[in-house]
Formats: sequence, C-alpha cells, structure tokens
Amino acid sequence: MPRVHLVDATYELFRAYFAHPSRQAPGGQEVGAVRGLVLTLLTLVQKDGGTHVGCATDRVIRSFRNDLYDGYKTEEGVPPELLSQFPLAEEAIEALGMALWPMVELEADDALATAAARYPEAEQVLIATPDKDLAQCVVGQRVVMLDRKSGRVTDDAGVRAKWGVPPASIPDWLALVGDSADGYPGLPGWGEKSAAAALAEYGTIEAIPDDERAWRVQIRGAARLAATLRTHRTEAALFKRLATLRTDAPVTQTLAELEWRGARPALRALCDRLGFPDVASRVQRWLAA
Repeated sequence: MPRVHLVDATYELFRAYFAHPSRQAPGGQEVGAVRGLVLTLLTLVQKDGGTHVGCATDRVIRSFRNDLYDGYKTEEGVPPELLSQFPLAEEAIEALGMALWPMVELEADDALATAAARYPEAEQVLIATPDKDLAQCVVGQRVVMLDRKSGRVTDDAGVRAKWGVPPASIPDWLALVGDSADGYPGLPGWGEKSAAAALAEYGTIEAIPDDERAWRVQIRGAARLAATLRTHRTEAALFKRLATLRTDAPVTQTLAELEWRGARPALRALCDRLGFPDVASRVQRWLAA
C-alpha cells in the first residue's frame, strides 16, 4: 500500500513568502509565495517520493475557534501581500492535480487531522508540518509528522521524547502551557515540564486531582499549580477545546483519488499569467487536456 503525504499548504505558503524573493506578476501582484509553494510541491512528488498527496489550506484565517475565544489568532499582522496570495495558492494546488481541502469554518489543521484518520489502509501517513498541534494525530510509526525543512520524522516515541506526553495528551499539554501562535495563554505558572510530569501520570487535565496531596507524582510548586488548576478549570477546558483538532472536516477523497498522476494543463496558463513560465517547464508529468 502507498504512503500518503498530507501537506499544510498554509504553512508552506507562509514559509515560501519569507524564504523566497519577492516576485510580481505582469499585473503587479506579489506572487513569490505562490511560486515557492508550487516549487516545493513539485519537489515532493518529483524528487522526494510523494505519490499520494492531499493539501489543506485556510481559505480564511478565522475559524469557529474565534467564536469560542476572543484572543484566538486572526489575520491581524499577516502581510496583505501574503493574504492576497491565498486564492492563487488554492488555484495552483488544483492546477497541479493535487487534492485540495480549503477550510472556512474549520482550519487546515482540522482537515489534516481528518485525513490522518481517514486512510488506515495506507502504509504510512506523513503529516507534512512542524506544527505541534498535529502531534495529537500521531499513531505509532504509521501516522507521523514530517518536517520537510529539516527532514525530521516524529513518531509516537518522538512525541513522547519531545513533549513528555503521549500524542493523545497533546491538547491537554497545550491547554496548560498555552500556544502563543494560536493566541491562548495556558494557565499561570504551568510550564512545559510541570505539564508533562502531571499528564504523563494522569493523561488528561480532568484526571489531575484538585488537591496536590493526592498527586501520585512529585512536581515542584505542586501546591501553587494545584490551586491554579482548581481556580482555572473552566479556562483549561476551553483551551483544551481550542487545541483539540476536529476529525469531521469535508475530506471525501478515497486513497486512490489522492494519487498524483500529473499536473493539469491549467498550470501552464496559471504560470504564464503569474509570470513564471519556467516553473511549468519543470513539470515532468502532465495530465491529458
């Protein structure tokens, strides 16, 4: 059975924007990030052995999580010339002949989590992102995280070694520690080590006793941490909900439908329109018109 690559295309677009030089289309629009995205996806299927690929995007930055918590991440601070490339990025992914999952109410991470659980028949599922949120989706060595920049693969043992908890406890760990990238702070005083120690023993926030004298694990500052948890359990539950990825995103393709068979003719037209026809010349496999 094949391996599946699930690509966080929003992350790849951001990475391309900051790593690749600026480039303008004939009409003046900034398109350097789209060019970089197309090139990295071509590298995945033409050099890195990718055969079955699905790409998730955030069609808009805001999601249902913004309705749950006012401080959750928004498009604020994202350069306008990067935001303007989001629609072009989705057009490019489809022109490349790859499955596209554009999220509106949900996030790209939710689509990746859904897809990670959808293809149990695959030999291996590689979630191409360094985002720690996706660590909750890791299953043994069959569903793993792949940092394409470093080439590092993180399996179940890797999650435990890096964060000190099993994959299933990652939402709880994030709820206690916080996630500045997503905009929620965690609980005061709880750090990575204390959260890992408590969750390695209890698994979930809900299972941690209110009274530190009942704790089966020695943690520095236990009395203070327990008092914080008692006071802020409502916030902890909210942060855990924010950190827990959904697995009901509209990901409908079968495993066979994820197979990359070549770029569509529309890619040539897109590359011409955006002013980088050299990119189309690098495509080694084309679908018939």
